[in-house]
Amino acid sequence: MIANAVAITTALAVAVFVLSPRVRAASQWRATVTPLASIIGSGFLVSLPILTSAVGHYAIVAMAALLGLSYLFGGAIRFNIRYGEPMFAEEGASHLMPVERMSHIALAFAYFISVAYYLTLLSAFLLKAVGLQDPLLAQSITTTILAAIGAYGLWKGLHGLEGVEEYAVGLKLAIIAAVLAALALLNINLLVAGEWVPADVPGVVEWDDVRIVLGLLIVVQGFETSRFLAGEYPPETRIRTMRLAQFIAGAIYLAFFALALVVAEKHPVNGDVAVMIDLVAAAAPVLPIMLAAGAVFAQLSAAIADAIASAGLIQEETRGAIRRRIAYPVIAAIGALLVWSTDVFSIIALASRAFALFYALQCVVAAQVALRAPDVDRRRLRAMGFVALAVVAFAAAVFGLPSEGGE
Repeated sequence: MIANAVAITTALAVAVFVLSPRVRAASQWRATVTPLASIIGSGFLVSLPILTSAVGHYAIVAMAALLGLSYLFGGAIRFNIRYGEPMFAEEGASHLMPVERMSHIALAFAYFISVAYYLTLLSAFLLKAVGLQDPLLAQSITTTILAAIGAYGLWKGLHGLEGVEEYAVGLKLAIIAAVLAALALLNINLLVAGEWVPADVPGVVEWDDVRIVLGLLIVVQGFETSRFLAGEYPPETRIRTMRLAQFIAGAIYLAFFALALVVAEKHPVNGDVAVMIDLVAAAAPVLPIMLAAGAVFAQLSAAIADAIASAGLIQEETRGAIRRRIAYPVIAAIGALLVWSTDVFSIIALASRAFALFYALQCVVAAQVALRAPDVDRRRLRAMGFVALAVVAFAAAVFGLPSEGGE
């Protein structure tokens, strides 16, 4: 009962704060919400089971490495926002920066798949909550949500979708806070009782396990959405809020791993989301219900975040010929086509590789910009660093083994 009370009270307190008019009205928070929503998507549900099954009790080390790597990739994109965007505007990225154009094509491909994928997971969670397994009904629900996003985006535009996204992210953060609070209480109780023993999930780290970790780069994907909010927020705001979103997401992931590993041994993991539900139930009986609701909010907010970024990408690549509002129905239509004509789960690996390819190409662009921008210090050293990052991202694209869990 105490654990349930702690979880519910924490969720309510965080929801009241995050969804308060003052916080929601802050432009800094609105600009942070989009990348944050995408970074903390379904990865919060699947990352611990997948990494623990792959590398055992080194899971938190693997997650820290992924977060660190994603922050470095984010640094390349932030560099391009600050120094590259003025060059693109003056010189024309399509002609003088062909790698930038290639990266956008890779990202657009990934976004179209990820939006449909997130909403397919959302439909699956909804049906699972009521005890149904009907693929046709799931496809219909996914298509309905896609149509709603397309229509609402056409009607209200970016800030209208941001409003929906803010509520979804706020509720998701409240539920995550409840999970962390209940797990913290469990750890404290075990320490006081002298029963706290860190989980020691056996496992020998092999090359395929490393490839799985590389493939899970998609788990911490999403920070790049700030790059495509140009015109809505100034460069410094996008740079600052992208960094803030990565810090918040990183703190959440690491805190969760640190607190949840203690019960991982009692609930053997195999990459299945259902195992995650069992795991949090050990902390508080109410958490499985809250986590199921959080999964729905997570998929909705992540899908909207990627739709927003994709619309910005389309507007930028067409030089304004297709405005952001018009792009939302286009994204919804392509998503519906994927849902009905393709098994989204079978091509999620392609989306993961496409994200890694985008980061690699953005690092190449950053190296080019470093050598050409007039006001960059230590240009050769910076360029070499970005090239090294590009090699790592290309390796993730080639060797990564993404799981079916997605982001």
